[in-house]
Amino acid sequence: MKVRIEKDTMGQVHVPADAYYGAQTQRAVENFPVSGLRLQPEFVRAQAIIKRAAARLNADAGLLAPTIADAIIKAADEILEGRFDAHFVVDVFQAGAGTSQNMNVNEVLANRAAEHLGGKRGDTSLVHPNDHPNMGQSTNDTIHAAIHIAGLLAIHKELLPAMRALHKELEGKAQEFDDVVKIGRTHLQDATPIRLGQLFGGYAAQVDNAARRVNDASDALGELALGGTAVGTGLNTAPHFRQKITGEISAFTGITFRTPANPFEAQHCFDAVVEVCGALRTMVTSLRKIADDFRLLSSGPRTGMGELKLPPVQPGSSIMPGKVNPVMAEMLNMACFHAMGLDTAIVTAAQAGQMELNVMMPVIAYDFLQEIQVLAGAISAFTEKCVKGLDADRDMCRRHADMSNALATALAPEIGYARAAEIAKKALAENTTVREIARRENLMSDEKLDELLDLKRMTQDPSY
Repeated sequence: MKVRIEKDTMGQVHVPADAYYGAQTQRAVENFPVSGLRLQPEFVRAQAIIKRAAARLNADAGLLAPTIADAIIKAADEILEGRFDAHFVVDVFQAGAGTSQNMNVNEVLANRAAEHLGGKRGDTSLVHPNDHPNMGQSTNDTIHAAIHIAGLLAIHKELLPAMRALHKELEGKAQEFDDVVKIGRTHLQDATPIRLGQLFGGYAAQVDNAARRVNDASDALGELALGGTAVGTGLNTAPHFRQKITGEISAFTGITFRTPANPFEAQHCFDAVVEVCGALRTMVTSLRKIADDFRLLSSGPRTGMGELKLPPVQPGSSIMPGKVNPVMAEMLNMACFHAMGLDTAIVTAAQAGQMELNVMMPVIAYDFLQEIQVLAGAISAFTEKCVKGLDADRDMCRRHADMSNALATALAPEIGYARAAEIAKKALAENTTVREIARRENLMSDEKLDELLDLKRMTQDPSY
């Protein structure tokens, strides 16, 4: 492999000749051959958004030559297009705070900007990675802000649209199944009847509430610690840099960002990310409930509940011909379990900051963005491949409801709890219906019995 020799403050480094990164990135590659995981392209693009905004503002302030600023902005736009994805090579598990990640972006920008100015890769005389792309910045504020930017963009562009699509489909199924009466179940035992539409209306409300909670919590990510540089004091920044860079990034992304109410709170901790994780944790709880219910309601098809018919999307067994499994619900559960593991890592890392810096930023960045993206992808697939095509087995729902001894509950106001319990026990022992036992024992007129055991009536809430 052809190499070029570069220098940093620690001496000479051999860098691949065709690499856009430089000496500090190469040191990180050699020092951290840990996992093969890289910060996501979406995170790198958030860094590029910050760098292009800083270059423009530093030029406007007279601190950066306009020609250099234009070259950096052009290089940043190329990063945003994905042209240099292969040159962001630092492992997630790297130097604390993400200094190596910050320098990886600075070096790619410097080398590409130098080319735009007629120079060549590795020559820092035209554009220096520390002096120019990093002007008015520190790893400590830019990596922090990139986490907020990448996370908020992913929530608004990926996760919330996926949640809204799922909510829409569940609402549609709630209306479609409103006339389907089924037996309710508590403790996984027969309970009083419920309409399938009511059950799906509950699922839709869970998803709608989860999306609202995530949207509300994500507002905390709108605060950017940019301009704080090393410890939050703003050393080496241009006047009014904080306000101007948040405005510049807001205009570029179309999402409103703002300066922090307290720059030290904003930069020294990750409470905003933890707040969003709390909302994501609640969302996962809802998704797991829905996925588990789908698996139970579709169980069988001959020996289980069999009340819900999930669309068959692939063969379910390598040995049992004709077997079809609830694979989309299983996938959603696995995604939720993975998200909970990421949540634990994020929250634990967020608690590991000391004094003016949390050095766990790279793993927070990776896990936070992955949690959002995994949930968004899983929800979208579940909606498209499962919810849209599911149907109710109306005959099975009716059969289970008619046979349930829990229907004796409707008789209790008329004949008392104890007598109703006897009816229920006899129906179960004789494998017949509550209706049949009650009729046999002449407890009331057929008209009154039909009125009390009207399944649809039992699902209509008189308290509303």
